[in-house]
Amino acid sequence: MATSAISRIEQDTLSQPTLSLAFELGQNTWKLGFTIGVAQQPRERTIPAGNVERLQQEVARAKQRFGLPEDAHVVSCYEAGRDGFWLHRYLVAQGVQNHVIDSASIEVNRRQRRAKTDRLDVHKLLTMLLRHMAGEKKVWSVVRVPNVEEEDRRQLHRELTTAKQDRTRIINRIKGLLAGHGVQLVLQGDVEAQLDQVHQWDGSPLPSALLRRLKRAWQHIGFLTAQIQTLEAERRTLLRRRADPVIDQVRQLFTLRGIGVNSAWLYVMEFFAWRDFQTPKQVGALAGLPPTAVSEWAVTP
Repeated sequence: MATSAISRIEQDTLSQPTLSLAFELGQNTWKLGFTIGVAQQPRERTIPAGNVERLQQEVARAKQRFGLPEDAHVVSCYEAGRDGFWLHRYLVAQGVQNHVIDSASIEVNRRQRRAKTDRLDVHKLLTMLLRHMAGEKKVWSVVRVPNVEEEDRRQLHRELTTAKQDRTRIINRIKGLLAGHGVQLVLQGDVEAQLDQVHQWDGSPLPSALLRRLKRAWQHIGFLTAQIQTLEAERRTLLRRRADPVIDQVRQLFTLRGIGVNSAWLYVMEFFAWRDFQTPKQVGALAGLPPTAVSEWAVTP
């Protein structure tokens, strides 16, 4: 880190006492890292995942450990992932300045192998937080956090997409199981009755356990198909009847040639309903069109 950046951190720390906090969020435990500057040895603690009472206690103890007043400012960060945004909302409600970080934007040493799913250790995140606080602009990309209502609007099309993907996956599995016994079957009509008449390559009927498995899989497809129809009907009802500025955006986009209802709904709920785009480049960056991403518009899975 540059000497000037270090000096700025130390000056900011002296002028306004600040506790820096980094999270490494696991399924069962959270690792916390505390510091007040680059020259200070971090204080690391582990707490049960989701235990906000322990979190408050550790923040208070860290302030005592570093000689900070009880009302000292706290700046924190964690990688976007499984825990979503509830922790961010909790921290903000507690007066903490929190940053949710896009994991894909974090610099990685190319000389070292590192799986994409590996979380950064809390010490690394803490160091990067200090660099960000010092004014370094390209440390990482900060995720734009939607509010609860904005996030809830995305559930309908995401559930619909998941149901369609699940149905395709099971259909491919059925075809694969049949192909493994030399059978090709068009999955239309009364498939369960057709399965009873299917014969293997040597003319013998399908094994009983396989036959039962195939029928259960086809019944699951029937359930998913009904679910998809219900979700699509719910979306049509919202488009016809709901008076909402966001739905109005979907209707307006749907009038464009080449834009169907699926695309119109997706673009509005994921792009235009809650993001404040300033330039066309930002729209393209979010869509993955330019070769490099724009940090302000990073998105979580």
